[in-house]
Amino acid sequence: MALRIRLSRGGAKKRPFYRIIVADSRKPRDGRFIERLGTYNPMVAKDHPDRLKINDERTKYWLGVGAKPSERVARFLGDRGIIEKPPIPSKQTKQHLPKNKMVERQKAAAERAAKMAESRAAAEVEAKKAADEKAKAEAEAALLAAAEEKSRQEKAAADAKAAAADGIAPPPAAAEVPKAEEK
Repeated sequence: MALRIRLSRGGAKKRPFYRIIVADSRKPRDGRFIERLGTYNPMVAKDHPDRLKINDERTKYWLGVGAKPSERVARFLGDRGIIEKPPIPSKQTKQHLPKNKMVERQKAAAERAAKMAESRAAAEVEAKKAADEKAKAEAEAALLAAAEEKSRQEKAAADAKAAAADGIAPPPAAAEVPKAEEK
């Protein structure tokens, strides 16, 4: 006789309640069983003590006799430390993965975002270049203006010196022109 430790459903419609039982594997899910080992109530919170009740001693006995737990019961027993926790099955559904169209849309959105970032970076580089060129041009213009002012001052000083040597009074500079008194 192939023994299984499995769940047997009870409860009302849309309000499941399960008994953890030991039964012959050939019997129906809710049919005849050998022994009831505990209960599982998925309707209560996960940390609630009434969610899972198992008689550990009897479960160990039936496992020793050769009863094999179902996947769900094996997970329960693994969580309680009665048996080694089973690995996650390799045949998982792919419902949680996005569909092909969504994958294409995500790729297109990622490409658009990359292009936008690239164009922004290029615009920033161009703006920085333009700002540097503008600053360089302003610095050159300021240097040129300073050189012109210096040459103007030197010329004015030379003219004043020459006029003083000839005995002629120099023409008044624009800065030395007296302002009219305000009334």
